[in-house]
Amino acid sequence: MTGILVYSEDLDLQLQLLSKGRELSNNLAAKLYALVIGSNVEGHVASVLNYSDAVITIENKSLEHYDVELYKIGVVEAVKRVNPDVILIGATKFGKELAARTAAALDAGCMTECISLNIDKEGNLLAERLIYGGSSIALEKSRRKPHIAVISKNIFKRLEPSTKVAEVLRLDTDHPKSKVQILEKREKSKSDTGLEEASIIVAAGRGFKKKEDLDLLRELSSILGSKIGCTRPISADNGWLDEWIGISGKKVKPRLYIAFGISGTIQHAAGIRGSQIIVSVNQDEAAGIFEISDYGILGDLYTILPALIKVLKKVKKTES
Repeated sequence: MTGILVYSEDLDLQLQLLSKGRELSNNLAAKLYALVIGSNVEGHVASVLNYSDAVITIENKSLEHYDVELYKIGVVEAVKRVNPDVILIGATKFGKELAARTAAALDAGCMTECISLNIDKEGNLLAERLIYGGSSIALEKSRRKPHIAVISKNIFKRLEPSTKVAEVLRLDTDHPKSKVQILEKREKSKSDTGLEEASIIVAAGRGFKKKEDLDLLRELSSILGSKIGCTRPISADNGWLDEWIGISGKKVKPRLYIAFGISGTIQHAAGIRGSQIIVSVNQDEAAGIFEISDYGILGDLYTILPALIKVLKKVKKTES
């Protein structure tokens, strides 16, 4: 295998993908490349130097804004330079479109929503992917090189940086003028839930009957100093909370994840697979959430949640 190329404009996500890329490259004796594209790349380059064998940089004033057509040209030029067998791209909104256009330009295979990666004996990329909205998992093989895989944040753990410093390869590319002119930029008003960085998360599922009942969860969250998450139906269907956890939402990796009234569909399970400890409360003993939980409590959340709040308040009062 010639090499593995990793790109994401999201630095933390790129470091996670480089960590997985390092695992694959070590097993295959392949070179690991980090690709950095933009108009001012110095800071980003410095952050990936200890995570790769080489950093490919493409710097141009025309790349100040995320124009997917111009960035696609950059990725294609990097591929021509190092001829990688595998390309890992972060599944941001921009990254998903970039991966699709890059695959079309290279006539390459592209696998999205990947939750695990491996290489078979023939050097083909194997990936487990969530399909049918996250209700099933498919094992797929890419037969056309370069193999492109698109991976979301927090699917793979970020490893500690190496003491080895990568070489920097600077590419000078001719980028045409963008066909899109940006007239104005506005910050999108959106609450930052901080779910992806939270160390403790308490989460709500359809076991909650009314929006007002989430106040119980907020009270528990205040005691624990946690963030509040939920399943897709609670957010997308009911509109009770801003963001949900799952394959189509946030992927989290807290030290402690406590699920109340969550059945545990594959779609949701994919979003919490990085959690160190999962505790579940559900009155359905057949709920799938119990299969991935470290601790399960069979019972009504409307009984258990108030009791838990009461006990924790006593503990806090004793400690103070």
